[in-house]
Amino acid sequence: MSIEIANESGVAVDEGSIVSAARFALDRMGVSPLAELSVLLVELDVMADLHERWMDLPGPTDVMAFPMDELDSARRPDAAGLGPALLGDIVLCPAFAKDQAKKAGHGLLDELHLLTVHGVLHLLGYDHAEPAEEREMFTLQNRILADFRTARDEAERAAHQRSADDKVLGAVGLDEQKPLQHPEED
Repeated sequence: MSIEIANESGVAVDEGSIVSAARFALDRMGVSPLAELSVLLVELDVMADLHERWMDLPGPTDVMAFPMDELDSARRPDAAGLGPALLGDIVLCPAFAKDQAKKAGHGLLDELHLLTVHGVLHLLGYDHAEPAEEREMFTLQNRILADFRTARDEAERAAHQRSADDKVLGAVGLDEQKPLQHPEED
């Protein structure tokens, strides 16, 4: 799966983590590993311009999704058997998302993960214009985010444990030329 990310927002964020969230969501939705996605992080004025131009709404927003026209609109991109495709672009605005993150009581990166998954679902044909659609999309979004956080936390714990194990193993002298010695033998 090819996921390109460009940060033109002026806000330093963990781009790899955003790509991981997008990849996780696409994998979870069964999208072809040959699919391509673009993620762009922009400043407030750029997002405001896009929001007005494409949605006819004033001011900036947090996320916009631009699906590619080449997808068969009668069939969802996450349907089985779908081959390689250019899914489209997700545009995020970290400066706008920062206030949302604060109101939600979590960090900016968590908010950007949420918005990334939200954008992926929009690219895959999900919407929230009607109450039933909103329930479906947000339930799916919350499940993907919870699973992503669990997988991320487990990976971080495993990495921390490996690091701790390496320190212990290095400290006890498992080097073949240095036999393990107990302090009282010195």
